[in-house]
Amino acid sequence: MKWTLENPECLCEAAEITERYRINPILSRILASRGITEPEKIGFYLNPEPSMLRNPFLFDDMEIFCDRILQAVEQHEKVYIFGDRDVDGITSTVLMKTELERMGLECRYKLPENDEPYGITPDGIEKAKKWGATLLITVDCGISSFTEIAHAFELGMDTIVCDHHLAGEELPPATCVIDPKIPGCGYPFPDLAACGVVAKCIWALRLASTDLYNDSMILLHSTRQDNVIVIEAAKLENLVTIDRIAEEIVPNVVRSSDSKALAFMGNSTPILVLDAQYEASMLREAFGKKLDISLIDIRDEFEKYMPVVKTSSLFGLSQMSRTTKFIKVKSELDTLISMFCAYVKLKHPLLGKDYEQLLDLSAIGTISDLMPLIDENRVIVRTGLSVIQKHPRISLQPFLMKLGLSGKQLTSTDIGWQIAPCINASGRLGKPEIACEMLLSDRQSDADALADQLIKLNKERQHLSENIWNKILPRAKESYETFGTKMIVLRDSSIPRGISGVMANRLMKQFNAPAIVITKISDDTCSGSMRSFGEMNTREFLMQYSELFIDFGGHKYAGGFSITTENLDELVCRIADDADYMDCPEAADKTIAVDTIVPAEYFTPELIKTVELFEPYGEKNPPIVFLIQRARIEKAEILRAQKGPVAHLKLTVSHGSYQWPAVYWSAADKLGTDFNEGDIVDIAFKLGRNTFRNQETLQLTVAGIAKSVNA
Repeated sequence: MKWTLENPECLCEAAEITERYRINPILSRILASRGITEPEKIGFYLNPEPSMLRNPFLFDDMEIFCDRILQAVEQHEKVYIFGDRDVDGITSTVLMKTELERMGLECRYKLPENDEPYGITPDGIEKAKKWGATLLITVDCGISSFTEIAHAFELGMDTIVCDHHLAGEELPPATCVIDPKIPGCGYPFPDLAACGVVAKCIWALRLASTDLYNDSMILLHSTRQDNVIVIEAAKLENLVTIDRIAEEIVPNVVRSSDSKALAFMGNSTPILVLDAQYEASMLREAFGKKLDISLIDIRDEFEKYMPVVKTSSLFGLSQMSRTTKFIKVKSELDTLISMFCAYVKLKHPLLGKDYEQLLDLSAIGTISDLMPLIDENRVIVRTGLSVIQKHPRISLQPFLMKLGLSGKQLTSTDIGWQIAPCINASGRLGKPEIACEMLLSDRQSDADALADQLIKLNKERQHLSENIWNKILPRAKESYETFGTKMIVLRDSSIPRGISGVMANRLMKQFNAPAIVITKISDDTCSGSMRSFGEMNTREFLMQYSELFIDFGGHKYAGGFSITTENLDELVCRIADDADYMDCPEAADKTIAVDTIVPAEYFTPELIKTVELFEPYGEKNPPIVFLIQRARIEKAEILRAQKGPVAHLKLTVSHGSYQWPAVYWSAADKLGTDFNEGDIVDIAFKLGRNTFRNQETLQLTVAGIAKSVNA
């Protein structure tokens, strides 16, 4: 076994994290080894609560979005939603339609059926116009639909784009575009799924329905430090801090007319404080007793919704605040701002507890679309998984029961391997409305029948995929050789458009090379799906041939295009020519990357808490790999697989004061060669829970074993 310790130089940072957050050194070492050292990033692991979600009004276009929707409500407009056929597109469509209908709007939606092209289409625009729509909204599509959106405008329809795909050099001529991947959009986290973007839009709409929308206020707090009065103030709009000031005043030295803080507060913006009497006395001490300033005391309002505020000073509340622990440089004003935002969410449940309920679909879409499970996505997924487990929506209940997930403590693996494939199957086979209608159902009987259809479609999809895979594999090998083992370009008109992406992804993994799968969707049009990895950016690769495409788009590692049949040969020839200059993919690294070494004194059942703290696992957040050194193999037993010659190992491992069960898959041949019972070894492993006959135990899943040096 070869292993390497991730980021071994981070021990100093780990020690600082341990001291600052008073957590165990194993947890600190993992955080530091993964580069999670900034307070805000640490917060998404130590405090992954909804309070960590950023304000949607950080998007520059969010006010335009809200104003246009509010206008549609006021004028009783009809809204037509264009989504995509995958899980992210379906959940985004359901979330948007449900919220707009809650606001009183009449909505219809359109998802690509059968071999219809992706995104907003001329045919869809004509249908929307005929129905009487005056507003189009795209979800999980639209960022590259220049011509279509311009045509819709000519027909008298505005378009709002809610997407998360990479944008080109120019944005489409929409009323507004909400896409975190647009450089300069104002939003600091680019890796939201489309359903995450829609969830942000929903929160913004709900705030826009309150009297806080576009209403400015100032939060103020003053403290005494020796002989100096420190005055801090922040201006908020839509709960976003848009400006801030701090000023140190020596009493009776600075005239009120010269104070930057007093100028900042102005004359008309309401000034909110936790204790008006105290704050007024501090200001008068700083500027003299004649100072006349109007302050609004919000303590009574806070106490209605947050009993912890009673009898507590802002300093005391600051010591208790979990959220403000994860601000790089904080003050008591940060606590006041955080408390005010919490108060608003408690006063308006649609912004707080009720809002969290819609993160169930956002979690499903985020996991399915392979978004990085870092930053805000951790909060979305953790909260959503909890909602699905504890309070599943009516439309999901029969589906969960049929999948054997009802009441189970769900993980990202359950979503990725059971829930998402069934929802995806409907889109892959050209019937995304089945999944969409199931999730929109408000009657269990309807949801139950549609869940049966979904599960049946998934079985059909599995059977179809396997047949097509066996058919295309020999030709894929030929293409792999033809393109110098650098990529695969496969053309096959018999592949349904809905599973071309699945085939491209599977080919990429099989050959460790970027893959393009092209299928025919009409006599004169073809569709392609591309999957890549490493340093190859799919969208940038496809952009080289943009003049040949009808349209194209995608993420960094997944993209697609449509192309006329007459341009197809030229595309393949040009890719073949360019392949000569492409770098070969790097060979898979056989070395096991270890997050941290676990000393014997920390090798206890408490270690599972660290493992579960890092849930959900997924993209950019792989499962933790531990290493123990000089452990002892107490027992080793070969387990035969029911089918085939592969055999596994069941082990009992001791280290420190505990013995642990362990499994080492497909490793029976290593017993008696690499190690034996009684050997002192180093073991790289993942830790998890194993349930058998209703009995739960902790179990090591071994990644590698080697005899310890000087054993």
